Amino acid sequence: MDEFGGVFGQGGRECGVAIYARVSTHDQQTLPLQLAAMREYARRRGWLIVLDAEEVASGASKRVERQRVLDAARRREIDAILVWRLDRWGRSLADLVSTLDELRSLDVGFVSITEALDLTTPAGRAMAAMLSVFAEFEREVLRDRVRAGLASARERGTRLGRPRSSGPPPEALLTWLNAGESVSSIARHLSVPRSQVRRWIRRTPIAPL
Repeated sequence: MDEFGGVFGQGGRECGVAIYARVSTHDQQTLPLQLAAMREYARRRGWLIVLDAEEVASGASKRVERQRVLDAARRREIDAILVWRLDRWGRSLADLVSTLDELRSLDVGFVSITEALDLTTPAGRAMAAMLSVFAEFEREVLRDRVRAGLASARERGTRLGRPRSSGPPPEALLTWLNAGESVSSIARHLSVPRSQVRRWIRRTPIAPL
């Protein structure tokens, strides 16, 4: 008997899975390959495909079909998710680990055919735990790089944070105002936004004559 059926199946019923395939707009020719591989895998394990999600999207696009699969998992309408490759599912290592952790908490399996990652087995769940370690390592490396970059900038005398706005000397500002120049006109003279001119006027301690 398939181990998956003993762990995730409800009352010995046939296990329902969702297959998720994603291709970029420039790589759509691999879609039939992904679908064929996943359908054959499900057939060999005796799983019933209850949700077929196919997505054509760039990396930055919102993945509507992936969200549909996750929503089905949260409603316990599927027992597992089947993908062709991990990079078809996860946007990043952190995103991959986060979704796998959620699926484990829901008792929903996850299988990636290419990497042989199978959360329906003890070995697969141990591999997922290792991914969590690598994700934390990646986050710590990024934090260290940011801290090192900030320290280097301070040593070079670089001012950090929002730059302080500088304006013309109050005399110049008052000259324009006393000449009847509008905020818009002053802004055009100085090639700055009108909001910047208004801030200068508020900071000017001497009212125009």
